[in-house]
Amino acid sequence: MIEILGLGFFQNAIVAGILAAIACGIVGSLVVVRRMAATSGGISHAAFGGVGLGFFLGIDPLIGAAIFTIGAACILWYLNVREMQETDTITAAVWAVGMALGIIFVSITPGYPPELFSYLFGNILLVPTSDIILMALLLGVILAIVIALFPRLVAVTFDPEYAAVMGLPVSALTLVLFLLIALTIVPLISVVGIILVIALLTLPAATARLYTQSLKRMMIAAVLIGVGTVLVGIALSYVSNLPSGATIIILGAAIYGAALAGRHLLLP
Repeated sequence: MIEILGLGFFQNAIVAGILAAIACGIVGSLVVVRRMAATSGGISHAAFGGVGLGFFLGIDPLIGAAIFTIGAACILWYLNVREMQETDTITAAVWAVGMALGIIFVSITPGYPPELFSYLFGNILLVPTSDIILMALLLGVILAIVIALFPRLVAVTFDPEYAAVMGLPVSALTLVLFLLIALTIVPLISVVGIILVIALLTLPAATARLYTQSLKRMMIAAVLIGVGTVLVGIALSYVSNLPSGATIIILGAAIYGAALAGRHLLLP
């Protein structure tokens, strides 16, 4: 196992996993507190349309996914905040339309159909250096936005009504939150795939929330849990010859279950 650490593809997997875990720990905490898991699922599945577009145009599918997730986030925000549409209805619509567009783009792409398995279910052991650079850039943007707007994001996440009374631009900050989710989903696609993104985005944060009382501590704990989950999951998947994305998610769920059980044992 030690010698595998010297291989380039395994080093790429470790770096990609750490970058993704940091992003999902920070933004996932906001998602869990604001109860936006379903919305995040809709945005993540809409990313498949961008993957298909990337294959059709001959560009990096992750760039196409970024375009679609940002577009889906803006559409969901507009319909929910401006048009006052029900969240579950518009989420289901964006979810389905994104997947449908991805299927159409793939079907009309010249030549043999591309291999989509790694984008749907993830294969972190095959992440190229170009994707890692894109992931690092997206993480930099996420960190800059969260650090700059942290007090306002906290207010809008915990109590939007009170934030509005305090004079904060709730609508604009909600759009920022939607866009943060969109940017976070892109690096997670390479790690666990479109189908499993929502689990990695929420499980570390949900685990951290069981033992923390502040959002800042929750984010730090979620990042640490996410990094540990991804790294151990990579090792287990390699040793056991199992799909990396599924192994990471099962491990994350097991950690959450153990943390929940431990909390019940510790409390009287």
